[in-house]
Amino acid sequence: MKRIVVVGGGAGGIGVATRLGRRLGRKNKAHVTLIDCVESHVWKPLLHEVATGALDTGIDAVSYRAHASDNGYHFQQGRLLDIDRERRQAVLAPIHDGKSELLPARRIDFDYLVVAVGSVANDFGIPGVKRHCLFLDNTDQAMAIRKILLNRFLRYASHEQLDEKIKVAIVGAGATGTEMAAEMNHAVDQLRGYGYKIDSSLLEVTLIEADKRILPKVSQEAISRAVARELEKIGVQVLTNTRVVEITDRGITFQGGYFVAADIVIWSAGVRGPEFLRDIAGLETNRIDQLVVRTTGQTTRDDTIFAIGDCCACPQDDGSWVPPRGQAARQMGHMVADNIMLMMQGKPPAKRYVYKDLGSLVNLSKFHTVGNLFSFLGGGVMVEGRIARFTYLSLYHRHLIEVYGLVRGVLMIALKSLNRIIRPHLKLH
Repeated sequence: MKRIVVVGGGAGGIGVATRLGRRLGRKNKAHVTLIDCVESHVWKPLLHEVATGALDTGIDAVSYRAHASDNGYHFQQGRLLDIDRERRQAVLAPIHDGKSELLPARRIDFDYLVVAVGSVANDFGIPGVKRHCLFLDNTDQAMAIRKILLNRFLRYASHEQLDEKIKVAIVGAGATGTEMAAEMNHAVDQLRGYGYKIDSSLLEVTLIEADKRILPKVSQEAISRAVARELEKIGVQVLTNTRVVEITDRGITFQGGYFVAADIVIWSAGVRGPEFLRDIAGLETNRIDQLVVRTTGQTTRDDTIFAIGDCCACPQDDGSWVPPRGQAARQMGHMVADNIMLMMQGKPPAKRYVYKDLGSLVNLSKFHTVGNLFSFLGGGVMVEGRIARFTYLSLYHRHLIEVYGLVRGVLMIALKSLNRIIRPHLKLH
């Protein structure tokens, strides 16, 4: 029986494992294994809600083990350490609990391997970023941010009103940075109902972007302007054309010597592949440690090893590269799953990935939602307000249906909507 191993359980990886598990694993046509460092899946676009407590991972996270049992694949927890191409094995690092070894290093046999480990923040070699910044690449980092924020807010739970402000700087005004800025203001407003003597006037959020506008990857400048206006309405200071040169424990120094004081700095400026991918197993990587693949998703030096999503560099016919977008990871995952099934039938991997920008949506918590749809059609159609909010939610709902299936997916959507009504709006522990 052929063995298919998927490393990384993000939107792309869990999509591949689910698709192959349902079509091959359940019918004993292949042994499908998903590997991830953590035990549960959270949709990455919602990590900023995890960080502020607006999303409860105990309710919204998908257990890999339970999901694997329901969908015909197997789950192994661990971190990819190396790929042994000669023996056709994925090498996993040992797992420790801080004191002792829980699981030793392991080797997982494969005939086909899909690398879907996502991306990490790119610090661009700027001094102080790694030491003094918080990151939002995964659930653990989001939970760490939440704990730090709640500890800061705890001082405002006393009976005495404090006048000092909490100064938060967010570097990088892509979708993650802008949504995080809005969500933090919403969280502070919500905290007033939990006994905290705090309001948004005591939170000073600065959003920093090196480009000439926020949301620089969004094709329509009108969307950037609309989002900037909404952020300024809720008190977020937006700085553009501003390059960071150093970060210390006191704040941020910019090109030209300008300084902004900050108690907390969240870094969301740019992405790169995880460093361990650099020349792993002799596979080709680019300057930001992404695995270089062909349009079939196959790595350039091994036809049975694939890569999808942010961790890969996939060329397009016009000379461009597929951007690190969630929609691209999902679409590439479907294509790679289909190509593997073709190869198992002795056929060539006929499907090739052509990126089409379906649009961008930015949800500023309760305040506003804006974006454009079908960008590949002459720039697309700009949407705002309730229509944009409905479309934004529909993307998450589609993800739930893909993960759970139609019937269970619809039931999960209904359950999550009910939980939003009957449960506290913020998770404070």
